[in-house]
Amino acid sequence: QVQLTESGGGSVQAGGSLRLSCAASQRPYSRTVMAWFRQAPGKEREFVALVRWHGGSAFYADSVKGRFTISRDNPTNLLYLQMTNLRPEDTAVYYCAWGSQYESNQRAYEDWGQGTQVTVAS
Repeated sequence: QVQLTESGGGSVQAGGSLRLSCAASQRPYSRTVMAWFRQAPGKEREFVALVRWHGGSAFYADSVKGRFTISRDNPTNLLYLQMTNLRPEDTAVYYCAWGSQYESNQRAYEDWGQGTQVTVAS
């Protein structure tokens, strides 16, 4: 059973920055994509960004493109999300996930963390 643990959430003012981390207890051979999703109060969980574990190619939701950067550190099984120029609408619980398909549909991801809260004040 893979365990994913997010950290780095918190409260910031609009325009501020945060870096989220996700630590994986292991990486099963079939898991080749890591992603971030988020869920705002009263809304469905939505895709934020994903990265291919080998090669590092990334894909972003339009709402965060140019402001967020996803990256990974392969030797330590760490995933990051650098968030800059944060907006109140970025307020959500952020989840990391492991998957084996390069796509933004959350159904493609088998392992999930518990989430970390990000709150952006206006």
